Amino acid sequence: MPGRHVTDHQMRLYMKFRQTHSTSVAAAKASISVATAYRIEKDPRLPSQKKEPHGRRRADPLAGIFDTEIVPLLKAARGIRPVAIFEEMMRRHPELDEGVRRTLERRIRSWRAVHGEEQEVIFRQTQEPGRLGLSDFTDMVSLGVTIAGQPLDHRLYHFRLAYCGFEHAHVVLGGESFVALAEGLQNALWSLGGVPRDHRSDSLSAAFRNLDRDAREDLTRRYEELIAHYGMTASRNNAGIAHENGAIESPHGHLKRAIEDALLLRGSRDFDDMAAYRRFVDEIVGRRNARNAKRIDAERAQLRELPDRRTTDYEELSVRVTSSGGFTLRKVFYTVPSRLIGHRLRVRLYDDRLDVFIGGTHLTTLPRGRASPSGKHDQVVNYRHVIHSLRRKPMALLNLVYRDRLFPREAYRRAFDLLVERLPERQACRIMVELLAMAHERGCESELAEELSVCLDDRRLPDMVALRARFAPDPARLPNVVVRLAPLQAYEALIGANHEPVMGDAVSLGT
Repeated sequence: MPGRHVTDHQMRLYMKFRQTHSTSVAAAKASISVATAYRIEKDPRLPSQKKEPHGRRRADPLAGIFDTEIVPLLKAARGIRPVAIFEEMMRRHPELDEGVRRTLERRIRSWRAVHGEEQEVIFRQTQEPGRLGLSDFTDMVSLGVTIAGQPLDHRLYHFRLAYCGFEHAHVVLGGESFVALAEGLQNALWSLGGVPRDHRSDSLSAAFRNLDRDAREDLTRRYEELIAHYGMTASRNNAGIAHENGAIESPHGHLKRAIEDALLLRGSRDFDDMAAYRRFVDEIVGRRNARNAKRIDAERAQLRELPDRRTTDYEELSVRVTSSGGFTLRKVFYTVPSRLIGHRLRVRLYDDRLDVFIGGTHLTTLPRGRASPSGKHDQVVNYRHVIHSLRRKPMALLNLVYRDRLFPREAYRRAFDLLVERLPERQACRIMVELLAMAHERGCESELAEELSVCLDDRRLPDMVALRARFAPDPARLPNVVVRLAPLQAYEALIGANHEPVMGDAVSLGT
């Protein structure tokens, strides 16, 4: 056909048909012209044999420097980047055009393919059902999740079965601690309903001492006890070789992208509280597990049985309550009811909370705080613990160390700033303490915060008389309860009428 080159296949067809047909018929059957057929008759070489190699259309810009300067650099510094060599050549030879960069990179790539070092080979593994479960943590700060408008600095504990792809994720507020590992791993195993034979992680400091000794001796005592409780064998990948945990490292990225997509579909990255965000993550993980339901059910049959109970997933510490109305733990000050001043308490430290005990009695649960990475201390304060003392000493509020953490909502802090701006310090502190006392005693913390917000938006000071009337109970609507006590003789008559005293019975008060 005009404008098209004859291929080797067409020429072979022509030669085949020419054995039994005329030139014009054989040419038609091979889809070539008669003129081309006559040229083939004169020169029986295949078209591919007639092609001559194309020469360079311009001079090689690297001809004088590649073997003499670039190759010695590649041999001396095996890991050097091509862009670094390009910049060095431009410094040495200013006459070079910047467009030579791509040529240089291709030339270096070809040289390394022939003369470069051997690269590490990834050996794909055959996974057995019921054998291997993996744990790891991944940073989630880049997703920009907020709780009630506040940025959430958190990680995700991620557990996965290598064979069936079962996943479990647990939101972690702190670092890669043993408490977070123990809680997340146990939640995963009890959700799964069985235990794999082996558990693998990277070199977590929560699980390994990371010393130069045998891995069996390198286990931390608590991690060793946790693994022994579930009858698993602990292992880890070599330090710095992340692809050895490939069965969970790659799913990290898939899970984070799934959460990112779900946040985009949701239209907001802000959640009312931590429980709502955790439910959001659990729902995403649940949908991913639903896709592998058949493989998960098949592997469950190969898992070992769970023990009778969970083991500890907390640290237990002892603290003493000081005269400040609280205790300090891990550079964080926590307030507790003042009646506990002077007492020694047992604290169970979880990743996101503290359970406080006195003896064997559970007293309260506190949200866990964390010190700043810079080392600055933090405070976890509940104004209800100290309001009774503040009412007697309202001026203590002015320079209180944890004053900003004392206010339960943003409206209270803004109200105090306006009070200090408009009124004398003593009066401002007294009014602010009365507002906090009103929120505590009348159970109207959120409603009072809404009223304060309205005043603050209008740049008005809180009207204490109106607020007391608004949130105080109306005496006219209170029921008049009259309690009439029955005389003791009525109880004696009732006992005497229905019970005959016998030997050993209690004697009535009248005898």
